[in-house]
Amino acid sequence: MNVKSRVRIGAAVGAVALGLGALAAPAAYADPSSATDYRQLAGVGSDTTQDVMNALGNAITNSNGKVIASWNATGASPITTKGSGSCTIARPDGSGAGITALNTALDGSTGCVDFARSSRGPNNTTTTDLTFIPYAKDAVSWVKQDGSALPDDLTTAQLKAIYECTLTSLNGVTLTPILPQSASGTRAFFLSSIGVTTPGSCVTSNSTIQENDGSVIDSAGDIFPYSVAQYTAQETSVVDDRRGDAVLGSVNGVVPRNEDDLSLNLSFPYLRNVYNVVPTAKLSDALIAATFVGTGSKVCANTSTITDYGFGTLGSDCGSTTLKGES
Repeated sequence: MNVKSRVRIGAAVGAVALGLGALAAPAAYADPSSATDYRQLAGVGSDTTQDVMNALGNAITNSNGKVIASWNATGASPITTKGSGSCTIARPDGSGAGITALNTALDGSTGCVDFARSSRGPNNTTTTDLTFIPYAKDAVSWVKQDGSALPDDLTTAQLKAIYECTLTSLNGVTLTPILPQSASGTRAFFLSSIGVTTPGSCVTSNSTIQENDGSVIDSAGDIFPYSVAQYTAQETSVVDDRRGDAVLGSVNGVVPRNEDDLSLNLSFPYLRNVYNVVPTAKLSDALIAATFVGTGSKVCANTSTITDYGFGTLGSDCGSTTLKGES
């Protein structure tokens, strides 16, 4: 698809939205505003889910006001998550970094971080210290440069070979596989989905490559994993558009989105749940339970916000507390 075609599709999507009565896109939110609006539950971590959690943070209230303060993965650092100087921490970038910050708060009993945003499940299920509470469905596909001669569809076997550097060109184009920074949940999920344990030496990755940022795609051979929900939210201007010239590819002949409404294709091979992670010992806490646990929780009840940001809903699985691990 060339750039002009994508612009036309984007305009058509906007027109459809207006035709359905949406007078404006949902508002985009960042860190709690003001920065001293500490609220009741502080969360950090995933880039993929930061925007939807920021929106939920502005929608979810109780008798004490707004409940969730969700801090973006990137931005000025350090951040102060609670009204105390002892809760000034380096800003965690990515699911892994968010979980580490939650563990640090748990080990030190500081209460500076109440939950972590994660776009992957636990790495270690031999412990039960943390509970991964799902609330939305996403997928991870791959992107290439608009107009590139690379195929629009790749198989899992091809993606594995590309990221293990045993397949180095396609259609006469030299491949440049790229991965986001190491704490990225999207990176971890994508590599697991394609069966890669250790990326090959040809793969470009460093701490400055942010997930779901298409500006990294600047040549015909570039390939980069991307959250489908984030891609859709960026395309429909719900959040800042960071796609650049990146266009979504298919996997094993299956498109990641339904073409009629850009909703998530539930037949896509690389589907994942996204989670809010809390200490298992806090599941009985009334505020944690009311916010995250069960289909009646405040997060799970906000299905329109979840779908506005490109995610699919989970139905009866939303708010489940069965998945534990990662001490």
